[in-house]
Parts: sequence; C-alpha cells; structure tokens
Amino acid sequence: MENKFRIDSLDKKILGILTKDARIPYLEVARKCKVSGAAVHQRIQKMLEAGIISGSQFNISPQGIGYLTQAFIGLQVNLTSTRTHEEVYNKIMQVPQVVECHHTTGKYSLFIKIMAKNNQHLKNIIIEKIQSILEVTATETFISLEEGFKRQLPIDI
Repeated sequence: MENKFRIDSLDKKILGILTKDARIPYLEVARKCKVSGAAVHQRIQKMLEAGIISGSQFNISPQGIGYLTQAFIGLQVNLTSTRTHEEVYNKIMQVPQVVECHHTTGKYSLFIKIMAKNNQHLKNIIIEKIQSILEVTATETFISLEEGFKRQLPIDI
C-alpha cells in the first residue's frame, strides 16, 4: 500500500531537528522553524499516523552496560515449510542478545545481529541458543571489530 502522505519543506526541517535531538521540546522546534508549537505538534502527529516516524526512545550504549562484542550471523535454515521458518524466527526472537533479525535472500534465510559481553559469551550464545535450534543447519559469524558509523537516512531540505 502506497503512503499518500507528502513531506513538505517544514516537515523536512522538523525531522532534521528531531533526528539530531529527539528530546528537544516542540516549542524549541517551533522557534527554529518560525511556526507555532501547535503547528509542530500537528505535523509530528500526522507523520506518526502516516508511519513516517515511529516512537522515541533512549538508546542504551551496549558498551556502557558491559556488552563489548558485536557480531552478525547468517543462518541457514532447513526450510521444509513456511511453518519451519516461522518457528525458527520465533525461537531466535526469544534470545535477548539478538538485537536485530532480518529475513534475507541468498545463502542465508536469516541474518541476525548479536551483542555479547565478550567472545566467550558470544560462543556460548551461538552454541547453546542458536546452533541448538534443530532447523538451523549452518551458521556463519562475522565479528565487528568496530562500528564505523551508524546514521538515520538523510532528510533532504
């Protein structure tokens, strides 16, 4: 289904400000955009309803709470039925250290991102929680040495 909502220059300016600091008060955003606080509130509400933006949250630094190893794992799954794929997905979702899961094409059915305290912790998660799923026939692990950058999509103004 195509989204009928059209982003104009004011919406782009509001999004640009909020992506830099989601905690900024709407009145401050309004001042920077030279519009009323009510206008900013209405625009944000419309973008939420249209699915342009979703929620707001604090981001916990994994390193700050002792998770120093980040890895990506490709999972090959024995796909005898779509039910099997869904069952594996549901089991993966139960592993709290898996912070992302993507359904992919190509060699892997699923590609996951895991945060672990260290390499030993990562090894335990892989063996005890991922490879122990019977339908997972193979895994390939890529340890991230360092996150180069992470960003939002740019808002063209």
